[in-house]
Amino acid sequence: QVQLVESGGGLVQPGGSLRLSCAASGSISSIGAMGWYRQAPGKQRELVAGITGDGRTNYADSVKGRFTISRDNARKTVYLQMNSLKPEDTAVYYCNANVLALSSGRYVGFWGQGTQVTVSS
Repeated sequence: QVQLVESGGGLVQPGGSLRLSCAASGSISSIGAMGWYRQAPGKQRELVAGITGDGRTNYADSVKGRFTISRDNARKTVYLQMNSLKPEDTAVYYCNANVLALSSGRYVGFWGQGTQVTVSS
């Protein structure tokens, strides 16, 4: 079984910064793409940032220039550095990791439990 544990959420004032972490554990042979998603009340879950196994990144237009995704493959951890936070960034943030299933040779997606980020004065 694979577990993803997020940390780093909290309450921050507009213009502030937070760093989210998501550590994967369990029966893991290889991790492919990883990403951060968020879901605000009454809205659908949306992709915030993604990173491939070889480090290529992509971002939602709303966070480009403010958020940075990175990963540490040795620690099986993905990070999201969030700067210049805005009230509209308030949401539950979820990490996602695609883990190689040796039985099938295919990647299977797993989700963390989510961490709340609230941007408010």
